[in-house]
Amino acid sequence: LQNKKILIIGAAISGFSAAKISKKFGANVTLSDAKNESDLKFNFDELRNLKINLNFGKQNENILKNIDLIIVSPAVPLQIPILQAALNKKIPVISEIEFAYNLTKSPICAVTGTNGKTTTVTLLGLLLKSQFDNVGVGGNIGVALSEVALEVGNNGIIAAEISSYQMEATNNFKPHISAILNVTPDHLKRHGNMEIYQAMKEKIFAQETSEDFLVLNYDDEKVRNMKSRANCKVFYFSRKKILDEGAFVDENKLIIKFDGKTYEICKIDEIGIKGGHNVENALAASMTAFLAGVTVENICKVLKNFKGVEHRIEFVREIDGVKYYNDSKATNTDSAIKALETFDKNINLIAGGDDKLTDLTEFLNLVNQRVDNLILIGDAAKRFKTDAIKNGFNAEKIFDAGYSMKNAIEIAKKISKSPQIVLLSPACASFDMYDNFEERGKDFKQIVMEMI
Repeated sequence: LQNKKILIIGAAISGFSAAKISKKFGANVTLSDAKNESDLKFNFDELRNLKINLNFGKQNENILKNIDLIIVSPAVPLQIPILQAALNKKIPVISEIEFAYNLTKSPICAVTGTNGKTTTVTLLGLLLKSQFDNVGVGGNIGVALSEVALEVGNNGIIAAEISSYQMEATNNFKPHISAILNVTPDHLKRHGNMEIYQAMKEKIFAQETSEDFLVLNYDDEKVRNMKSRANCKVFYFSRKKILDEGAFVDENKLIIKFDGKTYEICKIDEIGIKGGHNVENALAASMTAFLAGVTVENICKVLKNFKGVEHRIEFVREIDGVKYYNDSKATNTDSAIKALETFDKNINLIAGGDDKLTDLTEFLNLVNQRVDNLILIGDAAKRFKTDAIKNGFNAEKIFDAGYSMKNAIEIAKKISKSPQIVLLSPACASFDMYDNFEERGKDFKQIVMEMI
């Protein structure tokens, strides 16, 4: 990086970190974002003080002059004109994840999948910390992986949440242990089709060798079949099948079989996080941690104490016998399905948002079985209502709250009575109303907590 001209595209968390780190190592750095500075919710004073060049608004090809390397933030697709122009000029374009990997001196345990990544990586980080003194957690979990790589340095280990967006501009990224939880339709606006989306997920293990490990979900056929394309050691986890080797459930116990030995971890009902999907997350995290060297005793202890992550089926408050749950992390139908499966029935569901235009059939079939009232918000409200009625849901039990979370919660409070619960599980992205799902979840929680 010394004396190189580095261009960072995308002024968000990963872009900030990549810019500061590049400058630290002696590069001439420009950070560019297609939005105007006034439209970005960041304070750029720190970067200005570091003498980092800032470029906002329309991105012309002149910013590519004499550039040695482009580091792209995950939210920025490779298809945008400035990056296509760079590729045509043979300027290397890498993701912040690849940049982080080039800085990393400790092994990476990387987790991807459509759903469950944040819970699994948070749990994995705790499992690793139970065994090792120097552990970093980063990636698509709110902390740039490049920042974590530098903090951990030598003689540590890193748990990384990796999205399909982050894998788009990688070539050499190679975790020591990778895990793929599931693959269901998501981000099709960005990737175009399921084949490309799955290919992005599979890049996580593409560079792994016989010295590395891959943990796959046996119960997901698409994921199970990835073994044939792996050049590393493969272990499965399964909630439904007793495996010859790997992590699985047998007689309500979490079991790991490895190298001819059987290890009983704990009973499933002792795990702190509830729901079938969380059993899968626990299996994946446990198998990954075990391969990294965490003892069975430590795995058991952490699983019993871990209570989950913010915005994922998070209990907020009980009002007049009605419990309110924040599942803002459910940004697609498959994730919302897992939330609905956690509760038997009596659900008043708040759903909708920035519509990903995925098929709603399976989601609405479960809505019919378990949801009493459907409260819709955002851009997706019209399509969700139309499809719900077509699917046989009572039109009189569908409420449109417009673009207001407060309206949605007020409607929910008015119509909800014990033993009903109120569940925010949008099955959509948040960008029509919020910057991200965290902001949406925090708004939901604040409104609920302020209700009389």
